[in-house]
Amino acid sequence: MREIALDTETTGLDAENGDRIFEIGCVEMINRVASGEVYHVFIDPQRRLSQGSIDITGVKDEDLVGKPIFRAIVDSFIDFIGDDPLVIHNAAFDVRFINAEFARLSLKPLDPKRVVDTLGIARKRYPGAQNSLDALCRRFAIDNSAREKHGALLDAELLAEVYLELTGGRQPGLSLDAHAGQNSQQTRAAAELSARAAAGSRPQRRSLLSEAEKAAHTAFVATLGDQASWYATGLVDKSSGESE
Repeated sequence: MREIALDTETTGLDAENGDRIFEIGCVEMINRVASGEVYHVFIDPQRRLSQGSIDITGVKDEDLVGKPIFRAIVDSFIDFIGDDPLVIHNAAFDVRFINAEFARLSLKPLDPKRVVDTLGIARKRYPGAQNSLDALCRRFAIDNSAREKHGALLDAELLAEVYLELTGGRQPGLSLDAHAGQNSQQTRAAAELSARAAAGSRPQRRSLLSEAEKAAHTAFVATLGDQASWYATGLVDKSSGESE
């Protein structure tokens, strides 16, 4: 299963009033584990960054001079995300900005059904708790020491780890324990079979027939003569009528 952890950085907080995306970071996940494939690009937003954005990201207007505009990278971005689910923290914010960029190019908006909001998942699991990306990294003991400033690719990488933990984690200990238990059972079963083979026969099973039923059965079998197939194969002791 392929999913994409995605994050954006923007010039401000208001997509409807012209704020733009200036950085996109994506991390490919296969079966909820980062595959190592990433998509990362800085974009000339064609407008100045707000002071709040500069403070949060450390990126300045001059850092984006000469970077491609969104129109120039949109095809590579769409190719990378494909039709796969998009895992986003506080998804409404990023989706609003992406759809605003798509609208400027007359492209279809993202289908909301493909978006997984980890903030919503975290709020359901930990109601009343802090559920920012940093808080979730602390909760799951994920090293976010490199996150002195917000950055789209770094945040997407941390998000991929958080998402794995929110959805159950790798749990390698449980997997190893299950294999160990299975191997132990197989070993015991093999030892039991070996012991039976060494003894030369299987343990005799206790008969549930009464003595009267046994006698009636023996008398009936006697009428069949020695051609009875179970006598011929030696599966029945003629003296007792019990199977071995």
